[in-house]
Amino acid sequence: MSPLHSLARPEILTLKPYSHAAWLPSLTRLHANEAPWRPAGDLTEAGLNRYPEPQPEALVRRLAALYDVSAETLLVSRGSDEAIDLLSRIYLRAGEDAMLQFTPTFGMYQVAARIQGAAVIELPLDRTRGWAVDVNALLHTWTPRIKLVYLCSPNNPTGNSLDAGTVEAICKALDGKAIVVIDEAYIEWSRTPSLTPWLARFPTVAFLRTLSKAHALAGARVGALIAHPDLIQLAKRVIPPYCLAQSTIEATLQALQPDAVAASRKKLDGLLLERDYLARRLQASPWVAKVWPSDANFLLIDCHDAERFMQNSIAGGSIVRDLRSNAALSNSLRVSVGTRTQNDALLASVGAP
Repeated sequence: MSPLHSLARPEILTLKPYSHAAWLPSLTRLHANEAPWRPAGDLTEAGLNRYPEPQPEALVRRLAALYDVSAETLLVSRGSDEAIDLLSRIYLRAGEDAMLQFTPTFGMYQVAARIQGAAVIELPLDRTRGWAVDVNALLHTWTPRIKLVYLCSPNNPTGNSLDAGTVEAICKALDGKAIVVIDEAYIEWSRTPSLTPWLARFPTVAFLRTLSKAHALAGARVGALIAHPDLIQLAKRVIPPYCLAQSTIEATLQALQPDAVAASRKKLDGLLLERDYLARRLQASPWVAKVWPSDANFLLIDCHDAERFMQNSIAGGSIVRDLRSNAALSNSLRVSVGTRTQNDALLASVGAP
């Protein structure tokens, strides 16, 4: 048995997935209990009165081409959040298994694990080394009950990319022992290549991607799980049969046309320049102690007076993310990079010359 199967919950291996209505769009659909008329205002090509295609073939192919992977290694999900939930349901047994993450990091990893009834093991990122991962601490902590290990790169909310050599060392050490999940939600902003070619070397590595950030499709809720075909097949047993709305499928296919992708990349280039501008100006605010380097579309800032920064930004018409509930970020805020007009309005409100 492959480690992808031996690590999974036994119930998932024997699960018979839901049998959805056959997808034969050339035939008149009298097999799915759908209404035969379109609702008012329906502008979709296929019709909102019809169930959408499960794992739409055209969208799978388009995303596989975008991420330069084979279609059999990709599952389309409702953002990367759904992919995180799927991994938790496949690999974490309530009361027995655990996931491990380096904190501070994206909150959905631990939420999905706790919903599943699994334990959450946290190791701190090394603030003194620019929020670096401690490989030795991971290897000392790991036990066979840890089935999922999350590495977010660039990391949310710290903004730093993890050292590729460090990530590789973790993948080697845990190969076949745990699913190492590399979250590349912000990788387009880092200008570094994806690590997805590592799938050929490490069968128990999985990747998370999303269209929410660099492709400006946060409202569409489209992401992808990229992994060994065996893991993708397990995920197909668990994912709901009609997870993407027809309107979302069609809008996303339009947004992934070559000219649209080229336009997104051009806008991304502009926002990277704006990120540098915003970082320089924020450092001049009397309430900002430090602006951390960022490989994402946001900036982590340590504040002399985070409360005053928050209140003044709100008074000026902007809102930033309050991170102070996290012990490692007790004086920190996260600022998304906006347009020049938006950024200047924020800067004016927080006294940045």
